[in-house]
Amino acid sequence: MNFDQNNTGTENNFIRKSPEMLTSIFGTTEVTPLWVADMDFTVANPIKAELQRLVDRGQFAYEFNSKGVFNAISNWYQRRHGLDLNTSNFVQVTGVLTGIALLIRELTNQDDSVLIQTPAYHQFSKVISSAGRNVVKSPLKIVGGKYEIDFDDLDTKLRAVDVKVMILCNPHNPVGRVWSKEELETVLQIAARHNVTIISDEIHADIIYSGHRFTSLMKLDSKNHVALIGSPSKTFGMQSISNGYIYTANQSILESMRAAAESMYLDHGNAFTTFSTIAAYEKGEEWVDELLVYLQSNRDWISDFVANELPGVSMFPIEGTYQGWLDFSATGLSGDDLTTIFGKSGFGASPGTWFDQDANLFARVNFAVPRADIKAAFKRLQTVLIQPNSLQERDTKANAKCCC
Repeated sequence: MNFDQNNTGTENNFIRKSPEMLTSIFGTTEVTPLWVADMDFTVANPIKAELQRLVDRGQFAYEFNSKGVFNAISNWYQRRHGLDLNTSNFVQVTGVLTGIALLIRELTNQDDSVLIQTPAYHQFSKVISSAGRNVVKSPLKIVGGKYEIDFDDLDTKLRAVDVKVMILCNPHNPVGRVWSKEELETVLQIAARHNVTIISDEIHADIIYSGHRFTSLMKLDSKNHVALIGSPSKTFGMQSISNGYIYTANQSILESMRAAAESMYLDHGNAFTTFSTIAAYEKGEEWVDELLVYLQSNRDWISDFVANELPGVSMFPIEGTYQGWLDFSATGLSGDDLTTIFGKSGFGASPGTWFDQDANLFARVNFAVPRADIKAAFKRLQTVLIQPNSLQERDTKANAKCCC
């Protein structure tokens, strides 16, 4: 597949390219939108063929095939990750965030606390607080230009009696780390010491680059914790037609989640979701392999460009996901200046403050788009960023007004 020639986002990515959204975030609609974590690529042919088959059939009655979905997922994880998953240990829900929301309500009580590792996917805080639980943050630390888990801080935070659950993001969004087996084992030891249950969001498990290996928490401890590993959305670009799948070998959690999902009728897939998911996991492997090669080339281009052409800007090593975490701290700019530059250059990255309130000089960029768009966006950013007079003139005018 030629990913360079499959940019469907220009007309079809309504959320990312919504004029209202672009204006509210960047102050203009003249933006290359790199802020939403989905792809600007046409999905794999087997997925399209299966959807077309259903459309051509013209009948859309009740049609559930959860067993087929779970078999397809289990076989995929065995092939790709050497992970043996019991198909009886899945619960289907409408999405990963739905699964996390249900788990938080089942595993904690009102006013309990849930820990996240910041910077963190911004919806984690929302799903915790909207359930009436408290958000506890354990910041990741930067060591040698790379993010690491602060195990001392994690141990201290999990020691609190009201912290009952921890959300682990692996691979981590937005910093791009793929946690090693040794790091995960240490996290498990700390969680066990304080009787904390881990919800492991592994939605980016298949987006791993050369030199790195994904380890599911379920490979290390499936009895005491939960993984959300079954959504095909990130792997196959199926955000709007995918479900989420909870997996655990803990029978108490499993039955609790199954009962909760059934009570709200969240466990019923639809025909489009069901059969496109089966097609993706059973017939989409070649497409994913080609995707990873293309994404890695995009990552490498950005890394080289940032290092050589954007003074004062750095990008953290990306081991997994198709998100880049950019640091503008050494540019001498303020957070407001950075927002102005993004709007002026049409560089549509996600503001860092979405992921950490103190990250006003950081940004997350989605690079699952054709390389021509990436090159154009970064070169426009470069043009504005290296023009020192652009912001100075603005400040001079502002100061002149103040003096009058």
